[in-house]
Amino acid sequence: MIVKCIVAYDGSMYCGWQVQPGSPSIQETIEKALKKMHKREVSIVGSGRTDTGVHALGQVFHFETELKLTPFHWCAAINRLLPKSIRIQDAQVMPDDFHARFDVVSKRYDYYVTRDADNPFIQNYMGKERRELDLEAMQECASIFVGTHDFTSFTSNKIHAEKSRVRTITRVEAEAYESGVRMIFEGDGFLRYQVRMMAQTLIEAGLHHEDKDSILKMLEAKDKHACHYKAEACGLYLVKVNYEEE
Repeated sequence: MIVKCIVAYDGSMYCGWQVQPGSPSIQETIEKALKKMHKREVSIVGSGRTDTGVHALGQVFHFETELKLTPFHWCAAINRLLPKSIRIQDAQVMPDDFHARFDVVSKRYDYYVTRDADNPFIQNYMGKERRELDLEAMQECASIFVGTHDFTSFTSNKIHAEKSRVRTITRVEAEAYESGVRMIFEGDGFLRYQVRMMAQTLIEAGLHHEDKDSILKMLEAKDKHACHYKAEACGLYLVKVNYEEE
């Protein structure tokens, strides 16, 4: 039986989603909880990776199980064995061919940046920029990323000829949020560091260090060295993973 879970987590204490020797990861922590429930090793498959310090409101994973619990009891049982920084939000039994990674239709990430840089309570949860950001300039430049593009210039991935760096981005927005700005990125998938690189590029546009023409040149260059910006990990949140049945 396949169970799909939606999980939220505070990534500031973890090395990211994926298991890494010698460092605590989200995946490893959840698998340890499931091992206690099943009395055996249980592997989970996530919708994708998040990096060190990145947070999630709606990460998705699946696993195989012989246990028969209601959605409520799955959430309660797993959460009882997890630290407070990781919380299962929902669980449901899925068809046997469901795959948390390969069945993804789209994802949404939000990035938060604040002027309140000396607030100790947001240090691990927002990017910091003391200067005023020009929201109109950011929104104008955000439109450059919408559509189907080769995002080689906005990734740290190693270049492999057989791996496509083309992604379709359906939504990029910048809006006022409390003492700063929230940026919304939605698309069929993202390359490693792509959202953080786009986010910092838009921040630079908000500071008038970049404009629409210079950012377009970065994108069209399809060159790993074209963009040297990357926003802090702590401001990034995986908000939602969408699947066809939804």
